[in-house]
Amino acid sequence: MKNLGLRVRLLLFFIGISCIVWLVSGAVSLRESREKVDGFFDQYQMLLARQLASADWSKAVPGAQKSTNRIIDKVRGADEEDEAIGFAVFDAAGRRVFHDNENGGDFIYRPQLGRFVEQRVDGEKWRIVWIASADGKYTIAVGQELEYREETALDIAEEFLYPWLGGLLVLLAASIWFIGREFVPLRRLAAGLERRSPKDLSPLDDVSLPREIKPLTSAINRLLGQVDDMVRREKSFIADSAHELRSPLTALKVQLEVLQLSQNDPGARHSAVAKMEQGIERCARLVEQLLMLSKLENATIPASEEKIDWRLLVETVIEEYRPLMEKKGQRFQCDVGERGPVEQGNSLLLSALLRNLIDNAVRYGLSPAQITLTIAVDRIEVVNTVARGTEQYLPRLGERFFRPAGQNENGSGLGLSIVEKIAALHGCKIEISADGGVFSVVVEPL
Repeated sequence: MKNLGLRVRLLLFFIGISCIVWLVSGAVSLRESREKVDGFFDQYQMLLARQLASADWSKAVPGAQKSTNRIIDKVRGADEEDEAIGFAVFDAAGRRVFHDNENGGDFIYRPQLGRFVEQRVDGEKWRIVWIASADGKYTIAVGQELEYREETALDIAEEFLYPWLGGLLVLLAASIWFIGREFVPLRRLAAGLERRSPKDLSPLDDVSLPREIKPLTSAINRLLGQVDDMVRREKSFIADSAHELRSPLTALKVQLEVLQLSQNDPGARHSAVAKMEQGIERCARLVEQLLMLSKLENATIPASEEKIDWRLLVETVIEEYRPLMEKKGQRFQCDVGERGPVEQGNSLLLSALLRNLIDNAVRYGLSPAQITLTIAVDRIEVVNTVARGTEQYLPRLGERFFRPAGQNENGSGLGLSIVEKIAALHGCKIEISADGGVFSVVVEPL
């Protein structure tokens, strides 16, 4: 059943339910018809028995039966049903005094006065009522064949069910046509999707679709929009990455040529080697940042959830940059509280967030800069007291691969982009500000 299409399943379900309802209605109708027929003919039997009981049968003579039969035979248009009714009159000795000339002549004298009983007459089941005559000298038996009642009940039920059966067939035919017609927009939508190019991520047209299907198409359109946005970002990411990698690779190639040409010049050779080391370091850092950003672009939740020990994270990161701070004459102050803005998260990603914040502050801070790191329940803040020239570039800080002009430090321009992605994964946002040479980055919960 699950392998069948939705349209076929709907039709089979509707046809099955309709047939079951029709059969149940037929059974109920037949039962009701039987009850009505039994009630009607029981009353008819009682009425006839009452009339027969009030007659004076003491004057009945043997010739009266024949005379009555001849009179009945002469009635024009009479269509006497043999099975419809039968009666017989018996005297106290059980002798048949009078009957209806048909089935009553076969009645056997087995009286059960005052009630209906089922007895066999000529091999058939009959329902017979036995009563005494008004003078108490005779016994009246009025009966009817049960098969006749059953046929009558079936006829009544058939007259009721056949029109309904015709209506049911018309309804089923109309339902098959209507369901097929309502599925046409879906088939048209499916055909359009099959013909669509993989590069076509435009929204689906849902104007002609039923209202119940529009939530599905709206979800598909949102997904197509997200895919289109992701493809655009991936293309931009690849283009920007290629552009950024071209410069250090070109510089490495130039320095390699200088190294080859300066075999007899130790000073030039040493300078070329030093510049090549700087270029390789820059390429390695750029590739590392690109890989990190690529993973974050497609991430939706942190890779793992664990309790964050902010003091341990800070100590690890600071030890990495302490030699560079001392070399540049920078001072560092740290204020780490018991809890940070994120209590459960990915410690590796949050460590990368701190590393990029401290790296930016140390690399682009001038001597003698004061770098302050504050971690509290409501924020992570890194402040650099000497960072000239950042105010004019403030709106663009955080863009991928953007670096302010005049920078001599090696970098990729991806640090703040990575910070922003990691912060978003942990339900936070970043705020960047610069005032009078004081540059600060704040990570705070949304």
